[in-house]
Amino acid sequence: MKHRFWPSATLAAALSFTGSLAQAFDLGSAVSAAGKGLKAATLSDAEVADVARQVSASEDKRNKVAAAGSSYAARLDRLAAGLKSEDGLKLNFKVYLNPEVNAFAMADGTVRVYSGLMDKMNDNELRFVIGHEIAHVKLGHSKKALQTAYAASAARDAAAASGNTAVAVLSQSALGDLAEKLIHAQFSQSQESDADAYSVRFMQTHQYDTQAASSALRKLQDLGGGEKSMFSSHPAPGDRAKQVESQLKG
Repeated sequence: MKHRFWPSATLAAALSFTGSLAQAFDLGSAVSAAGKGLKAATLSDAEVADVARQVSASEDKRNKVAAAGSSYAARLDRLAAGLKSEDGLKLNFKVYLNPEVNAFAMADGTVRVYSGLMDKMNDNELRFVIGHEIAHVKLGHSKKALQTAYAASAARDAAAASGNTAVAVLSQSALGDLAEKLIHAQFSQSQESDADAYSVRFMQTHQYDTQAASSALRKLQDLGGGEKSMFSSHPAPGDRAKQVESQLKG
């Protein structure tokens, strides 16, 4: 799914929502929320990083994090040695003890790797995946995904502004909703290809085995997965492996 942001649609949706719940909150609250949705299109890098910090902190509490010194944490520390920062982004790593084959990075430097992915990949393949996730941040793909998700929360925030307790409780799930949209974001064909190319350069810069880029993608192709997995990108991992192999030959 490609992420798109349409300011006029956001404004219309917020105002329409206001009309249907006129008893619960005033027009001023709705316009303010619509403005927040519009502002999402121009969120500064600092604001994006701040939202990412909140989302990642929430996810760290929600998930079971591998304890320091555990086999998973020790392995990630080892393979990520020398990656305290990348391309100006200060990184922090943790392992989620979760069988899902996945990983993600966020604009605050969060890098989270699932134990399910670690079970399937060797060290250099994991490094390629990590580089790919960092690429989505550095190339602005994650920012666009966040803008879309953040804008969609405008109507909910307007309802919470009414002081309605039930709706306010629902508003507390906003971080979870954002996490779901960001962690399982499906990027466009060009975004995925650009992130692969970035990660190959990342591998070359750090003198990792670049052949792992191809083998990681082919493993993803063989594993398959549902629509919320990291396999569901377009083009398919097998086609992306061919592109990576062409890049390496060049």
